[in-house]
Amino acid sequence: MSTRLYEHPIFLEHVTPEGHPERPDRMRAINVALGHPNFERLDRKEAPQANEDAVLLAHPEEHLIAVMRQIPEEEGEINQLEADTYASSKSLQAVLTGVGGAMAAVDDVFTGKADNVFVAARPPGHHAEKSKAMGFCFFNNAAIAARHAQKRYGAERVAIVDWDVHHGNGTQDIFWDDPSVLFCSTHQMPLYPGSGAKDETGKHGTIVNAPLSPNVGSDHFREAFKSRVLPALNDFRPDLIIISAGFDAHHRDPLAQINLVGEDFDWATGRLLEIADKSASNRVVSLLEGGYDLEGLAESAGLHVLRLMKG
Repeated sequence: MSTRLYEHPIFLEHVTPEGHPERPDRMRAINVALGHPNFERLDRKEAPQANEDAVLLAHPEEHLIAVMRQIPEEEGEINQLEADTYASSKSLQAVLTGVGGAMAAVDDVFTGKADNVFVAARPPGHHAEKSKAMGFCFFNNAAIAARHAQKRYGAERVAIVDWDVHHGNGTQDIFWDDPSVLFCSTHQMPLYPGSGAKDETGKHGTIVNAPLSPNVGSDHFREAFKSRVLPALNDFRPDLIIISAGFDAHHRDPLAQINLVGEDFDWATGRLLEIADKSASNRVVSLLEGGYDLEGLAESAGLHVLRLMKG
């Protein structure tokens, strides 16, 4: 398997207030993990910055303008967009580079430059609804990547699998009535943002939620994957699988109460690669979402990328 990594120093320059869980150290932890000799074969590239227009693939122009207005001009200044989402002077550049990395990853898997790609970007994106920034997220990278695959490469069926411990309400909102995109999510419930019940299935049955109760571990996660996520994917036969790869269901994470270990993300990655092999010519794009304990994040992301490389 050929695996590409998109990274960029700008991701360290999206600054949040002291003590905020979504902090630059998250990138540093992943950079250290992927600096291990196991990752020598990884094809590392600097993520390109997308044009602002790319955001319009998944969001209305009013949302783009609203976010741009809230980016502070002064270095060192931090603006609060909503309850827990903050912007600093370089945040727009970081966000657009995350979008650019996600779109470049789609280009790579459709043009044969890589079988799969991991985009190590922050801030995350899966809580960003059509017209609302929230939950640390400004724009929805996974949704923009899916729309790019459809528009540029004619992808007919895109699947987004979100195993972040928080429900990907933004992705669900954007694709609620779209039969061409399957959205599958495992997440703790009850937990922020409060959505993601099993009966939330979308207009065409293409939303598949597999909520997990607090304090469960590997067995419940794998069972949810086997009983709900994998059958839906096999039936849908996607041309592309996008992973919203949050690693905050790790047992060390401070923001939730699910007790996964690194091997669970390795296992889930392997199952998705098997489906991609069957229907999507191995095309998998993985986008970093959450993960707020640095040790748990480094371990889990490392095992995830290793599995992408092994196939």
